[in-house]
Amino acid sequence: MVRRVLSLTSGRFAVAVLVLIALLAVCGPWLAPQDPLATSDNTLASASGAHWLGTDYLGRDVFSRLLDGSRISVLGSLEVALMALVVGAVPGILSVYSGRVFEWLTLRLADTLVALPFLLFAIAVIALLGNGITQAMLVTGALVSPLFYRVARAATLAVARSAYVEAAIVSGASVGWVVRRHVWVKVLPPIAVALAQTIGVGFVIVSSLTFLGIGVQPPAPTWGGLLASDLGYLSHQPWAPVAPALLIMVTVWACNLLADAIRDVSGEAGRALVNNRKAKARRSGASASASVSVGGSR
Repeated sequence: MVRRVLSLTSGRFAVAVLVLIALLAVCGPWLAPQDPLATSDNTLASASGAHWLGTDYLGRDVFSRLLDGSRISVLGSLEVALMALVVGAVPGILSVYSGRVFEWLTLRLADTLVALPFLLFAIAVIALLGNGITQAMLVTGALVSPLFYRVARAATLAVARSAYVEAAIVSGASVGWVVRRHVWVKVLPPIAVALAQTIGVGFVIVSSLTFLGIGVQPPAPTWGGLLASDLGYLSHQPWAPVAPALLIMVTVWACNLLADAIRDVSGEAGRALVNNRKAKARRSGASASASVSVGGSR
């Protein structure tokens, strides 16, 4: 699947953008030219050689805070996606094979989580457990998990009705063996699409919470926090929100683009893509050999 995704221009571009964002998250604090928490008297300064994106209302270097804040934003979105994957995909697969009671309970729980507003619920949990990004992201991931539950359940139901899975169960194969051997391979592509989309949703959720000052203790920098602080001084720096907003938009767009690429190369569409490329390769090879034979006869 990875090779198929990278064979598409959109897939290569999305992977390149996400790898760049990941590098910013890993190396951003070390690449920051100045201390992101250091204040100065040079407040609300314009972009210059010393401050590439200017300074904020406390005289802190905006570019350094943008690089340093990328780690929290990326880790928070990954926590949302992985929590949703674990909480949603596993019960979604098992609901097909674990009996009516487990199926009914998981379906009702998924419906309940869909009805809960994640932002208000995250605020309530933070009020109980303390202001921390990890608590907020884990709770939000649990609220987003019905997406993975529905996707995994639908894909498992499609595979469970196939003849080879029914034959394996009749022959005495365990549910774990059937899931590992037959079901997981078929369920993986739609889950990968949902995972890429959820990472993008995670960026929006992290940015929304940190924009409101939830989940992060000040003065720790985040992309959403930078956006919120910049909006308070638009009369002095109308261009200030552009950088954090652009980073958020590009990252979410790359995640959605990657999800589209995975969807395009998986399932029937992926097999059709591979067959078309093989046919083009055969035609080009045949035309090349024909031209060589014609040239040799001359």
